[in-house]
Amino acid sequence: MVNHITYHNNKLFYHKEGEGKIPILLFHGFGQDHKIFAAWFEELKNNYTLYSFDLFFHGDSHWSARTPLEKRDWREILELLFTNEKMDAFDVAGFSLGGKFALATLEAFPDKVKRVILLAPDGIKTSFWYSFATYPIIIRALFKSMILHPDRLHRVTKILRTFGLVDKGLVRFAESQMDTPEKRKRVYLSWVYFRHLKFNLDRVARLVNDHQVSFTIILGKYDRIIAAKDMNRILKKLSVYRLEILDTGHQGIIEESKIFLGRNN
Repeated sequence: MVNHITYHNNKLFYHKEGEGKIPILLFHGFGQDHKIFAAWFEELKNNYTLYSFDLFFHGDSHWSARTPLEKRDWREILELLFTNEKMDAFDVAGFSLGGKFALATLEAFPDKVKRVILLAPDGIKTSFWYSFATYPIIIRALFKSMILHPDRLHRVTKILRTFGLVDKGLVRFAESQMDTPEKRKRVYLSWVYFRHLKFNLDRVARLVNDHQVSFTIILGKYDRIIAAKDMNRILKKLSVYRLEILDTGHQGIIEESKIFLGRNN
């Protein structure tokens, strides 16, 4: 079943699957859409009711406001979902960029979230590129010019790679996400309009500990985007957590994790 939430002039699309007793909200990574969790639908649909979203600027979701998405906007959007779906408690999972939305959901509703599953999540450590993209307006204008003129971006990444400031695999991944005008525009819009989704990890950890939220991080052994050492920023603050490292790279984590989740719900 497909549905959407209308918030002012903005639309958040989601796909609903399964008839299980446990609702779970799923947030994909950059350049993907709700279908990336198709493997989870089959594995989990008997135990879960899955709500897989298209993030704004992806799939069929649209953020038409001229201002960034604020955490209060996200809270109000989800309140509409809870009313529509008669949802009181749920699990939440986010992959890569979707990790920011999973954390924002936890912050907004710590009393409703029973389990958090972060898959190679953004939001724990802020990357160089994200910081660069979200600096004051003059710097953002420079970043925008690089996105719209890929030759400038290529020169910058070449310099960073030459001096060893950015991992070569990370550069190749970034370039693959910006090899068309449409992709470059989505990078710019996502980074700039999601720039207020930042998190104080001490506060996040307190919410997890105080509300006894089950907290799992799943990483890829060969992931060049999200490193295991970066997760210590949050894990060292938690009373209880689960860390799983799968024998895969960044893009294979969702597929490889479905069996793990199916056996541990």
